[in-house]
Amino acid sequence: MKKPKPTEDKRSVVIEPPKFEMADITIAGTAPYVQNKFSQKARDQMKAKQESGSRSKKGTAREGKDFMATYEAAKHVSRQGWVGIPAPSFRNAMISACRIVGFKMTLAKLSVFVEADGYDADDGTPLVKIVGEPRIHEGLVRNQTGVADVRWRPMWEEWTAVVRVRWDSTQFSAQDVVNLLARAGAQVGIGEGRPDSKASNGMGWGMFEVRA
Repeated sequence: MKKPKPTEDKRSVVIEPPKFEMADITIAGTAPYVQNKFSQKARDQMKAKQESGSRSKKGTAREGKDFMATYEAAKHVSRQGWVGIPAPSFRNAMISACRIVGFKMTLAKLSVFVEADGYDADDGTPLVKIVGEPRIHEGLVRNQTGVADVRWRPMWEEWTAVVRVRWDSTQFSAQDVVNLLARAGAQVGIGEGRPDSKASNGMGWGMFEVRA
């Protein structure tokens, strides 16, 4: 008995292979950038409290606040020793800016990425190196319980960075990406006090412009 001849696959290819492009885009702050990392000490205290259970609520002395230590702990320091901005903050800002131009945010999540210059020495957060010198910003805030608190945070009043963006070229052109990052800087912002903050309307911090 003869074996049947294999049928020819006449299906057409409808899924294109991924085509990514990459560019280094220089930005400069047009407003101060303020950083507030969730410190290693705070994580350790939270872990200790959870491990000790209900006993942690009573009989524990409250430590005095070391303001300089909290200031330093609020920085994202890379494994190489330089300070950086979390790379996801730029990506999130670009995705958020898609709402302004009517592009689907769900597609942007799969199409635009920001490459890291390094990683946080404590928690591994991907970082983009920031160029500039911070100063201490003393802020008066209210905790979720309504209690007033004084916090020291690093503030860069003059700063620049080179953001390495990788994108799906079937979704965006190079000019689209530059324009989207520019809108992120002018209308969304990054860091503490940005206009697009979930907690408030922000302080107008974290704004930037595209230089090249």
